[in-house]
Amino acid sequence: MGDTWRGWARPSLTPRHEPGVCAFYGDCGKNPELNGPRPSGVPCLSNTPAPVASALVLSLLRSVCPELVQENGTTRVCCSLQQLISLQLSVGLSSTVLARCPSCSRNFANLYCHNICSPDQSLFTNVTRVSENKTDTGDVPVLEYQLFYRDRYAEAAFASCRNVRLPATGGYAIATMCGSYGAELCTAQRWLDFQGNKDNGLAPLQIDFHLLPNGSEPGEGITPLDPPVWSCDQAPSAEQEPCSCQDCPRSCAPLVPPSGPPPPFRIGNADGVLVICAVLFAALALLFLVALLCRGGSAEPPPKPRGRGGCAQRAGDAWQSALERAFRWWGTAVATRPVVVLLVALVVAGGLSVGLMTLRLTTDPVELWSAPGSRARQEKAFHDRHFGPFMRTNQVIVTAPGRAGRTYESVVLGTKNFSGVLAEDVLQALLELQETLSATTAWAPGSGRNVSLQDVCYAPLNPTKPSVADCAVNSVTQYFQNNRSNLELTAWQDGKNPGTVDWHDHLIYCVSSPLSFNDITALELSCMAEYGGPVFPYIALGGYPGTGYTEAEALIVTYSLNNFEAGDPRLEWVLSWEREFLRVVRDFQRRHGHNLSVTFMAERSLEDEINRTSGEDIPVFATSYLLVFAYIALALGEYTAWRRVLVESKVTLALGGIVVVLGAVLASMGLLALLGLPSSLIIIEVVPFLVLAVGADNIFIFVQELQQSQREPGETREQHMGRVLAQVAPSMLLCSISEAVCFLLGALSSMPAVRTFALTASLAIAFDFLLQMSGFVALVALDYRRQEAGRFDLCCCCGTDKGRPTGGGAGLLRPFLQRYYTPVLLHRLVRPVVVLLFLFLACAGLFLLFQVSVGLDQELALPEDSYMLQYFSALNQYLAVGVPTYFVTTSGYNFSSTNGTNAICSSSGCDNDSLTQTIQLATEFANVSYLAIPANSWVDDFLDWLKPITGCCRIHQSGEHQGEFCSSTNTDKESNCTSCLNRTRRPTPEEFERFLPWFLQDRPTVQCAKGGLGAYDTSVVMDANGTILASRFMAYQRPLRTSQEYTAALRAARALAEHVTPTLRAVPGTDPAFRVFPYTVTYVYYEQYLTVVYEGLVTLALCLVPTFAVSFLLLGMDVRSSLATLLTIAMVLLDTVGFMALWDVPYNAVALINLVAAVGISVEFVSHITCAFARSCQSTRVARATEATVTMGSKVVAGVAMTNLPGVVVLAFAKARLVQIFFFRLNLIITLVGLAHGLVFLPVLLSYIGTERVTPGDGDRDRVALSPFCALAPKCHRGWGRGDRMWGTRTSWGHVGHSPGSVGTCSTQGTYKDFGIFTASPTGTCRAQWGHPTTFLQGHL
Repeated sequence: MGDTWRGWARPSLTPRHEPGVCAFYGDCGKNPELNGPRPSGVPCLSNTPAPVASALVLSLLRSVCPELVQENGTTRVCCSLQQLISLQLSVGLSSTVLARCPSCSRNFANLYCHNICSPDQSLFTNVTRVSENKTDTGDVPVLEYQLFYRDRYAEAAFASCRNVRLPATGGYAIATMCGSYGAELCTAQRWLDFQGNKDNGLAPLQIDFHLLPNGSEPGEGITPLDPPVWSCDQAPSAEQEPCSCQDCPRSCAPLVPPSGPPPPFRIGNADGVLVICAVLFAALALLFLVALLCRGGSAEPPPKPRGRGGCAQRAGDAWQSALERAFRWWGTAVATRPVVVLLVALVVAGGLSVGLMTLRLTTDPVELWSAPGSRARQEKAFHDRHFGPFMRTNQVIVTAPGRAGRTYESVVLGTKNFSGVLAEDVLQALLELQETLSATTAWAPGSGRNVSLQDVCYAPLNPTKPSVADCAVNSVTQYFQNNRSNLELTAWQDGKNPGTVDWHDHLIYCVSSPLSFNDITALELSCMAEYGGPVFPYIALGGYPGTGYTEAEALIVTYSLNNFEAGDPRLEWVLSWEREFLRVVRDFQRRHGHNLSVTFMAERSLEDEINRTSGEDIPVFATSYLLVFAYIALALGEYTAWRRVLVESKVTLALGGIVVVLGAVLASMGLLALLGLPSSLIIIEVVPFLVLAVGADNIFIFVQELQQSQREPGETREQHMGRVLAQVAPSMLLCSISEAVCFLLGALSSMPAVRTFALTASLAIAFDFLLQMSGFVALVALDYRRQEAGRFDLCCCCGTDKGRPTGGGAGLLRPFLQRYYTPVLLHRLVRPVVVLLFLFLACAGLFLLFQVSVGLDQELALPEDSYMLQYFSALNQYLAVGVPTYFVTTSGYNFSSTNGTNAICSSSGCDNDSLTQTIQLATEFANVSYLAIPANSWVDDFLDWLKPITGCCRIHQSGEHQGEFCSSTNTDKESNCTSCLNRTRRPTPEEFERFLPWFLQDRPTVQCAKGGLGAYDTSVVMDANGTILASRFMAYQRPLRTSQEYTAALRAARALAEHVTPTLRAVPGTDPAFRVFPYTVTYVYYEQYLTVVYEGLVTLALCLVPTFAVSFLLLGMDVRSSLATLLTIAMVLLDTVGFMALWDVPYNAVALINLVAAVGISVEFVSHITCAFARSCQSTRVARATEATVTMGSKVVAGVAMTNLPGVVVLAFAKARLVQIFFFRLNLIITLVGLAHGLVFLPVLLSYIGTERVTPGDGDRDRVALSPFCALAPKCHRGWGRGDRMWGTRTSWGHVGHSPGSVGTCSTQGTYKDFGIFTASPTGTCRAQWGHPTTFLQGHL
């Protein structure tokens, strides 16, 4: 095997390969074949014995190459003083990125020390080419030589350096030292080849490295170099530390993977939740069937007699009587003076509505969904106060779908595949776009000036007076400094494979080595952007496999603009320029749409699109309201004859009802505006629908009951209205109080949008009830007068014959419910099926509840025709990294102490559980931490910047600037600049505070890449005394595509910060209030999803409490009816959430608002029927459920369901998908589910568990033993006197009376055509025979 390496050396140039003999010596100046400055010159050919080191050389050798110093003998070297000085500079340049790992830095320095200064240089060095021209002193410059290393030595040195981090980028230092291969493809051979490549901008000549395995010899007396190597977990000296865990995996303790999300809950192989829900359904079904069998099927026990009743019963009766008297008096009074009452209602509502002049409409999502006192808002305020608002992003993504790629044969870098979008014409077009944007100006009317890019751009290296060239624009064309000439440049490349190089070669090199100031091709172009910073390929390119950057499917152009607080006039500047940005890019998209796909966004785009959609959807909402109005106007009328259609029409009354609802909404919004509370679009869109559902139901109940009620003999019109109001108002009061209190408790939510919605809804419902009891009752009284006078609706001046019709129309729905629906629904065989079906739906809803996704993706807030949807699609498809995430430290931490520094940094000597070390370890488990790139660390780079070997931190020792900072670019010998520290060590607190400001203002250069300007100058905030008030460390998240991932990333980042905070608090001198918290621009939006489930459960539970409590009180402490109401509404919510999962409606704050509204709407569906059941005079539960369904079902359908449905269906045509999903889908679900439960499940439930009918005892002959007081159901009243007759019992269908002494007689004063007549029984019972032969109304005299 050794023979394979023979024949490589040329004895004519290095004839002697012996110990103690050099191959070259001395400095022969600049390489005549290279352009541009290099750190050192080429050596002179000298195959002579190594000279003894002079005292000056020996002194410098001890600091640069201490391993070559022979402490116990004569030290010989093959380098002159000038060569050693140049070597010191070269080692310093490499130490800038490697010094954080001492063993790596020492091993890398030893490579150069042995190459240049080893006294046995000729043993492993063979000069292969020299210059044809000698120097003035007759020396021959060496232009190329070979180095022979043992493979073991090279691999060990490479292994010690391959994991060293570059804190400024979060990447690996080796990526900057391996050319086009980057960190992932770098090997020991490629690493050394790059160091010896004369085209890398640093090497003064060509060096060919040959790595020989053990046992292989190149011949000609050459012995491969094989000195000792320190592994990264070893300290090179007693004064130094091993490399840290972040830079050396061998230094790490065994990594324990963090616990990921818990696995899905399973029982065996089945879904655990599904099994539990199935078992729950089986248990409930079994319990129900057993209870049914124990009761003997559907049979009911006969009514039980009772005595005088307990305290609760008497209190309930008293409360009922008081309510009846109050509403009777009020209704009569309003009907007597309707105009006065109407004017007072208008004045009050109008006066409160004036507050709308001070209304503030909130559109900022932060203000809508994040509470001012929330953790995310407080952290955002802290960050913005110290570091300024998060930058504004304007982005363009360009792809070339269907365009074929090509293979490029690089004479320098080998074969590479290029995608179709990475073509010169596309890059030229992209460059044209950026040139146009650079010249774009926008007029800012508020400031009265034109605004250009440099006025608003983020310019990290020249923030005070930037030019367009200083603006941070990240784009693939920045690898050519956005210069068209650089892009078109070609050059002839000499070497082993000579040929032409062009932009392909430069791009291949730069995407693998973005921090390079010079590529390795004959183009000799820098990879740094025009503004002076690097362009990382994962930001400028997208859609590439692994590290195949040249195969990227997307080119990403990102403009970073400064952001400003609201009220700052510069905010108008940036908004104006973004408007022009969108115009220019749209024009670019139009011109290149035939061959390129261009998607784009500006920071203002999302809010612009939402506002645009809101304006475009106004006609949809207007149509919805018009349909509701038209329905109410038609449905309220009672048409008995064609000639009376215009008289019996209720268009004016319907319009008045709508005005009442609108007045309630405006009054509530106006009052809250006067109190300083802002409103939002969601309130404007949801609250009117909600109040309309409540208000329309009350309108229908009151008007239809008045139409169906006959005026009693001797009763005036006003008294008639008072009596009807006394029947219906308690039911309306029950619903209104339940809903108002429900929403009032919902205002306890921490989310501002939910809180303001709940407050507005609560006030609107309360005002609606008050206005209906006043203004609407007055309107009904006026309409009553008009109709009796035979005047036309809408035209009171004209009319026909006077008088009321002889009887009200029954309509279509009520007879259908009475004749067909209830007999089937409440059949003894159907009722168990209904219960089992709804139990199944409830259990299914419980299972589906766990399947509902939590969150709101940004795309849902946009209309279907928005250009932003294409942008988000491209972003999700091509984005390689996520948004930056900052780990922010608050005040109270002493960074300048040694312990404080070590608990933060991640280089050699730092704590293993330091802040940056912990973050770096988290990136090893990106699936759990959601962090892809470790945090940059100003502390680490500051420590490296201070090290004397780097030459970055220097002090003027003389002259006018004595004691001031001396830049690494200052070569003036008169300045007498010396290192800030005399050796590598931690700075003292005084040195830390003195040198840190210098570091933060030092611009990175080739001589010192660790300067902090641009990378860190905005990451540290200090007071006048140098105390650090806040600092931040920037990492990058992995690409996040759904709101669930954003929420999980927030949770993981907070857990990471909370883990490291106690460690830092343990550092002596740390304030106990000190903490670390994560921050990125998205956290304030997604924080709500951490608690929205818990908050939703609490809010809905709080809403259910008043529903039960108010029902219990107003139903005369009827526990069973109240529990039935509560159970049904809870099942409505459960089934609603289940259908949300089936119809892809995610759960979030918008959905929570609708669910809170669902409680209010469900009260309308449920409470009226429950009240009717409680008021029923029937003797059995089934009969009472039948009566309640017939009398109230039609009104619930007409007043709630049919009022909601037309308006909701129209919303399906809205452009905003937010409206389609959360207002059309969810409200349709709520309406249909509520209707099904109110009209199907509740009657059956009441027929089983409703309060039993009780008959009066001997002491109650003068009382009517009925269920507690409620409104509107056909009912029996306690007798009231008129003249010489006692009217004992009255029903909605007629009047039954008897004389005081004739208990056994019964006289019928009226009949109802659909229900038969009243008959007397021998026991003194008045019976009203219904149309159904088995059902009758019974009242005891």
